[in-house]
Amino acid sequence: MKVLQISSTVNTTAIGRIAEEIGQMAMKSGHESFIAYSELGINGSQSNLIKIGNRADVYMHGLVTRLFDRHGFGSKRVTKKLIKQIKQLNPDVIGIHNVHGYYLNMEVLFDYLKAAGKPVVWTFHDCWSFTGHCSYFDFVDCDKWKTKCFACPSMKAYPASWLVDRSRDNYISKREIFNDVENLTIVTPSEWLAKLVKQSFLSYYTVKVINNGVNIQVFKPREIDNIREKYNIGNKKLILGLAYIWSQRKGLNDLMELSKILPDDHVIFLVGLNPKQLEQLPENMLGIARTESVEELAALYSAADVYVNPTWQDNFPTVNLEALACGTPVITYNTGGSPEAIDEKTGIVVNKGDIQGLLGAVNEIIHKGKDHYRPLCRSRAELLYNKEDRNGDYLSLYQHLLG
Repeated sequence: MKVLQISSTVNTTAIGRIAEEIGQMAMKSGHESFIAYSELGINGSQSNLIKIGNRADVYMHGLVTRLFDRHGFGSKRVTKKLIKQIKQLNPDVIGIHNVHGYYLNMEVLFDYLKAAGKPVVWTFHDCWSFTGHCSYFDFVDCDKWKTKCFACPSMKAYPASWLVDRSRDNYISKREIFNDVENLTIVTPSEWLAKLVKQSFLSYYTVKVINNGVNIQVFKPREIDNIREKYNIGNKKLILGLAYIWSQRKGLNDLMELSKILPDDHVIFLVGLNPKQLEQLPENMLGIARTESVEELAALYSAADVYVNPTWQDNFPTVNLEALACGTPVITYNTGGSPEAIDEKTGIVVNKGDIQGLLGAVNEIIHKGKDHYRPLCRSRAELLYNKEDRNGDYLSLYQHLLG
């Protein structure tokens, strides 16, 4: 079987690592793996790679988005080139991750998919594919996507438009472009997102839930003394948070508020901060920029007494799974599919914006102690979120679609 995946990133960010690991599983099972990607997001790969465009193409697509609110309609030339390469490659099955990301023309791509008749597995990592603009709408509590988007309250959110709101036009265009692919299956990592898809204009398609998985051989309980010494954490109770880009939507402001009411022997450590954010941290907060070292991340997860994920919008965050695999309990807001990763034995769900609720959850977990949670968290990760099992689910789906 010849598998082609199309992804905005490869082996970096949660989505890129998922694409890479599905490819690795395919090759391990004796199949061929190819990944087409945007050059702005790559950290090496074992698969055969097809680069889509260059930086100038990405920037031009970004300009189309910012000025005209037509994200997904740029990159026409490079997408036509990609289609020629796909025809030469002639894959047996095509897996798509994010269509958005300033690197693809969705109309050109889906015209090809409708004509080719090949099995397509489209993994939704957010809600962008069935809205007129945004990738998530729960932060602003909007349900216009159920009927027809207009007057978008998230115009300035990714993929941001500076000048105009074409959310209604985008909604109508997506509904026409994305429907009527003969052999397409949608995969969502969470039950939450699956339910939304079934309420959208894509409800015609079969929807399968395949949870994200993690490498439980890398993300596992590790020696913590060195990492605590490296960052001068000492014996303080460590509250860990991680994001690709920290913002209000990821809960940065909430963690700042939490830091004001924590006991003196607690410290919040954040991964993924930009230089300005690092400069503004209060005394009882530490942080580093984004790191590609999964070993260092695993050591930080292991050293943490609790992982806190106060995200206001998310699908099925891989960071929750990584924390569990390292034996660390998770506190998350009741956001999207994030609560699905844990149960009452491995974490606590808090209402969005409830800072006192966060504090109470932290106190409860630290009172019970890491030794209480470590085996329970690790066991849940091994049972449900082993990447070998979850990536195997993708291969099984591919083979099923091929008959």
